[in-house]
Amino acid sequence: MTDPEQAAAESELAAKPTSASRTTLSHIMTHNDTNLLGTVHGGVIMKLVDDAAGAVAGRHSEGPAVTASMDEMVFLEPVRVGDLVHVKAQVNWTGRTSMEVGVRVLAERWNESSAATQVGTAYLVFAAVDTEGKPRPVPPVMPQTERDRRRYQEAHIRRTHRLARRRAIRELRRRRESEGLRDE
Repeated sequence: MTDPEQAAAESELAAKPTSASRTTLSHIMTHNDTNLLGTVHGGVIMKLVDDAAGAVAGRHSEGPAVTASMDEMVFLEPVRVGDLVHVKAQVNWTGRTSMEVGVRVLAERWNESSAATQVGTAYLVFAAVDTEGKPRPVPPVMPQTERDRRRYQEAHIRRTHRLARRRAIRELRRRRESEGLRDE
């Protein structure tokens, strides 16, 4: 039994295929989106990424989901005024109450006829919450293609690294505190 199949078997919720919650948001960049260098501000792109990922997380979990962390955001190429930006998102991995959403950011250059250029990638972790803001279970995700299976496995690696990093930092802080060292 593969990891996604095992997760589905252990969950009371019906597994959902990766295609069930995929979405694309598109936006034309304007002068209001630019930074001091005249390119689109990274924060504008990050907002679009969070919006698309949030839509996917809510769709997959069938209710509210909140951003728990942005695990990684990589800017590959600048985005310029007039570019039509497409933000494509899908659930890569699910835990009991959380899920990783992978996002690709593409830009169609307004003054070129070539295909869209990948300008960024991001991985966000969302937690599904109930009406009181408490964590609630999410359906397992069922990867459909080889690409989906690779993304699922990579998401699991990222989760393992996040948890190990968190444990290491807590341990360092405990040691420093026990030695009487304080941050100033």
